[in-house]
Amino acid sequence: GYAELRLPSGRCLSVIDVPGHERFVHTMVAGATGIDLYLMAIAADDGVMRQTREHATILRALGVDTGVIAITKEDRSDPASAVRAARELLPGSAVIPVSARTGHGLNDLTAALERAAAALPGRASAPGPTRLHIDRVFSIRGTGTVVTGTLWAGSLGRGEEVVILPAGHRARVRSVEVHGAARDSARAGQRVAVGLAGVDRDQVGRGDVLANPAAELVAGFRLDVQAGLPAGLHDGQRLIVHHGTRESRARAVWLGERIWQLRLESPMVACEGDHVVLRRIAPP
Repeated sequence: GYAELRLPSGRCLSVIDVPGHERFVHTMVAGATGIDLYLMAIAADDGVMRQTREHATILRALGVDTGVIAITKEDRSDPASAVRAARELLPGSAVIPVSARTGHGLNDLTAALERAAAALPGRASAPGPTRLHIDRVFSIRGTGTVVTGTLWAGSLGRGEEVVILPAGHRARVRSVEVHGAARDSARAGQRVAVGLAGVDRDQVGRGDVLANPAAELVAGFRLDVQAGLPAGLHDGQRLIVHHGTRESRARAVWLGERIWQLRLESPMVACEGDHVVLRRIAPP
């Protein structure tokens, strides 16, 4: 799910609500890529669960280390135990007990989000070619093909030419919306819906990348990565690789000096400095 959250200061945050259940971790990863800060929800009566720990691991893998923890349902259970566990899991984050039913703590939560957002640099001026990793595709009568996603870098404006990778289809931006409001253009960091002319619905899919043709980005079947990789990873092991809204199975090849080459079964459009998430196939 997606929503706009306007803070008292006037700052507008784009909220991406991702599933918490461990069966849908791949969907969580697709939603979390491209975010700047997190709001982790932990129920006071359930506390930190297995999927909570996995989500924290994914945030670290994506380099997202700024955020706020909401201990929900504090009207139904003593939040003290969940607060302690949350602080151990994500040290340094503000931990705010709240109740959506009574409203208690929600003002404190808003203030914590204000502080967290203010501490981050603006993404709009971040360097890099225009890239939108597509998470939804649909058609609207009178508009045609529409794609949505988080704009990682650059800007998109009406009338601009774009390329859809990895297929390489060319299209023109017919319309731009940010949270349902029509705009002449959108900037990096915003949730964007883009109406496209010159491309059919079945020529675009979730996981594709909408980019500026001048950037000459290409899709590749090999990624060289340097990271803290899963314990027990061995040369030749098969993994699932997540990047943007795309995932692919791959084989990891040891190159030395903490560098592994991921040989992908499906191509990805990655740039230097991007983060990827690696998951074992078995055990999951």
